[in-house]
Amino acid sequence: MATKRDYYEILGVDRGANDEEIKKAFRKLAFKYHPDHNHNDSSGEAFKEINEAYEVLSDNNKRSAYDRYGHAGVEGAASRGFGDMDFGGFGDIFDAFFGGGTTSTRQGPQQGADQRVSITITFEEAVFGCEKDIKLSRVENCSLCHGTGAKPGTNPVRCSNCNGTGQVRRVQQSIFGRFTNIATCNRCRGTGTIITEACNQCKGAGRERVQRTINVNIPAGVNDEAQLVMRGEGDSGTRGGPSGNLYISVTVKPHEFFLRRGDDIIYELTVNFVQAALGDEVEVPSLVGKTKIKIPAGSQTGKLFRLKGQGVSHLQRGGRGDQLVLLVVVTPDSLNDKQRRMLKELGSSLTPSNMPPPDKRKQWMDGIRDVYGE
Repeated sequence: MATKRDYYEILGVDRGANDEEIKKAFRKLAFKYHPDHNHNDSSGEAFKEINEAYEVLSDNNKRSAYDRYGHAGVEGAASRGFGDMDFGGFGDIFDAFFGGGTTSTRQGPQQGADQRVSITITFEEAVFGCEKDIKLSRVENCSLCHGTGAKPGTNPVRCSNCNGTGQVRRVQQSIFGRFTNIATCNRCRGTGTIITEACNQCKGAGRERVQRTINVNIPAGVNDEAQLVMRGEGDSGTRGGPSGNLYISVTVKPHEFFLRRGDDIIYELTVNFVQAALGDEVEVPSLVGKTKIKIPAGSQTGKLFRLKGQGVSHLQRGGRGDQLVLLVVVTPDSLNDKQRRMLKELGSSLTPSNMPPPDKRKQWMDGIRDVYGE
């Protein structure tokens, strides 16, 4: 799949360009690549790209979203493109600059804008799942007029300028020839109706901004940097269109001593060489409390213990991963005189037969690489 080009690069302007510079750049390129003027096979795709870039950068809200999130921030908003327009409609682009026209197609239902929020959860909440309340400000249909924009008790009337179609037909002569365009009615703005008495609450807009608290179910097993989607929880649509979606970016706080690898968790258990040499029974923490494990005599750094089902919940199936306990034998960094004498006596009595063979040492090193993916 081809990577989409940067919209500023397409129009040949820098990121700090003002509205007039963007408009001027678009007008120049529109003349150059207009399909009715430029018959090169690639002109249609070039014009589509130019039109898409201008549609985003000429709208302050879309441009702000694009500057923050890139193409992902304006998905759907900048997709009108070449395939949604007929060639006759391209004349309206020139009307918009030279003839006072508006758009080329009737304004139908449009999906509302998406909302994006970020939340931070604990390691345990990611493992077992949780519920979170998210506060957001979004646009909804007016609660008084229910989105009509008209004062309750009144109804919009049919627009006499377009006879309720929302469109007017216009013929214009330009340097490229004669264009017949179907443009959006500038009186009703494509709705086909006129509001005679506006709703007092939304001032005829049909929509209002409200503060909402949304309860979000975070599934058990969610990982750091995951993105959840709640369909229809974004801004309400216009002219009967569906609401946008709510995208939730999840950040998981690191744990104090657990490390996650897939659905397994890793815990490093440090013991001294006496415990490792003679064996011991020790307690280790887990996500559900403490559990005891037995360390066999002669254990070395890299020995791995597996606690079945003590890891992270599988996201899309039942059960949980495992907890991996990695043994790390530590050497004391300070000794008193008695301890030194004892260790010297022990050291003088050791022989190569007391040491593990190379193949066994390799197994432990392989275990460490397997745990950390190195």
